[in-house]
Amino acid sequence: MNYKKLINSLRQFRTWHRFIGTGLGVFVILISLTGILLSWKKNFDILQPPEQKGISSDLTKWVSVESIVQSASHAVDSVVGRTIEVDKLDVRPSKGIIKVLFKEGYWEVQVDGTTGKSLSVMQRHTDWIEQLHDGSIINDFVKLTYSNIIGWGVLILTISGFWLWYGPKMVKKMKTR
Repeated sequence: MNYKKLINSLRQFRTWHRFIGTGLGVFVILISLTGILLSWKKNFDILQPPEQKGISSDLTKWVSVESIVQSASHAVDSVVGRTIEVDKLDVRPSKGIIKVLFKEGYWEVQVDGTTGKSLSVMQRHTDWIEQLHDGSIINDFVKLTYSNIIGWGVLILTISGFWLWYGPKMVKKMKTR
């Protein structure tokens, strides 16, 4: 590669690097900040409720799933003031609990598997932070598009950034010859 072509290539890369970096900057900052929050989720109760401990991890002593869901629904109804549909159950046999997650408001109720009593009713802020982090807060199509644009953009920025660092070293070597 001759000297003039190398300099022209560097100018073009600099333009593309600046254009892509400016466009992705806000999203990279958003992903970075939400990623930092998610890495600390188990350390701060405001982000994710602390895991409670049930009476027994022996599943044969546990009450029915129906009883657990009823207990959790009653607990969240008393806090929110209306009925919210259950989304999923997160069974933690080693802790003796089941986390009941609701479809609205990011509510979580931790229920003792043995007694069926609610141990904790709190919101899981990590769920909406994670949805913001991966773009699924809008919908799955946005998540897929957003993730691909960010992934390819960061890859292009890395490659062009390397070239913008290494290219001038090559120009300097060519000048000294």
